[in-house]
Amino acid sequence: MSTQIAPPGLKGLVVARTETGDVRGQEGFYHFREYSAVDLARHRSFEDVAHLMLEGHLPDEQESASFVAELAAASTLPHALLEQLLAIARSGPDRGSLARLRTAVSLLGSVEEFPATYGAGREQVRAGVVRLVGVVPALQAALFRLRAGLPPLEPRPELGAGGSWLWMLTGEEPAPEHAAAVTAYLVSTVDHGFSASTFTARVVTSAGADVVSAVCGAIGTFSGPLHGGAPDRALDSLDEIGTPDRAREWVRERVAAGERIMGFGHAVYRTVDPRAVLLREHAQQLGGPLAELAVQVEREVVDALAELKPGRELHTNVEYYAGVVMEQCGIPREMFTPTFATARIVGWGAHILEQSGDPRIIRPAAEYVGPQAPAPLP
Repeated sequence: MSTQIAPPGLKGLVVARTETGDVRGQEGFYHFREYSAVDLARHRSFEDVAHLMLEGHLPDEQESASFVAELAAASTLPHALLEQLLAIARSGPDRGSLARLRTAVSLLGSVEEFPATYGAGREQVRAGVVRLVGVVPALQAALFRLRAGLPPLEPRPELGAGGSWLWMLTGEEPAPEHAAAVTAYLVSTVDHGFSASTFTARVVTSAGADVVSAVCGAIGTFSGPLHGGAPDRALDSLDEIGTPDRAREWVRERVAAGERIMGFGHAVYRTVDPRAVLLREHAQQLGGPLAELAVQVEREVVDALAELKPGRELHTNVEYYAGVVMEQCGIPREMFTPTFATARIVGWGAHILEQSGDPRIIRPAAEYVGPQAPAPLP
């Protein structure tokens, strides 16, 4: 029997069918179910979009209120977990937030019952997903504050997802424009096609594992600098550049050294990332020197990359302006990627729900390229 070899990185290979959404990279467009993701980020709440992803439709007013209440109830931290959170919070480097989150979520899975998805009904799986969508922001914010020697704060659903997140991190009443900008960021990053972390969540779910195991696998994948772990690095680069007139020389030095330019280029888009366009708008609305610098440096870097890597289509991606907006809104830099993760938990959950309806395990083959076997034992 002949074996077909998949392309490196499974690039362009269709491995599943989904109703959650899609990314059309040539057009610079992506959608959640049948709606433009950018339109949703501009006009609907995070909670409404989470409902869309998990339930398949945008909620009416009554459904929206009911779902907000359900998420609020799901956000409570269990007492059995609180004793261990301080030890977790004190572990690792400052930018090890995702590792701490992964540990805390895993611990949650041991103190609460999350049944195997294999043989479970949709409502059972959904209950586990909703629990994580609700509790992960509270859990992540608690770890951050405990590490800083501050008491955890309870979510404030009346502030909306973005406002509540800022409140739980800073303990300060967020400015409406900051809450709106963070909410737009959270909505825009709920899901994004068949990313590495999403695929990981589906692979774990295909084995019949519980929801927590699937999400822990996704968080581990997401922590990589080539995936979710880039917003802070993109802003670090902006700090290094300092002024627009240094941008081109800085890019030349990095390209000559074979380094990636964080915040530019995307595995799918061949045009500017639509999420970057959305967040650029918010950055400019918030204003200030950082936004002005970011816009000017963006032009210089894009032009320099076009000159140094012709035909590569290395445009601005979401991480570049994500870092700018989060910095403007007062989110600490070590919490940039965790903020991303608190949104993506919704997309992972939607894919876990979808995958749990398929009883087949994802089990591809590998081409053996090692020494000839069997060889005689020495």
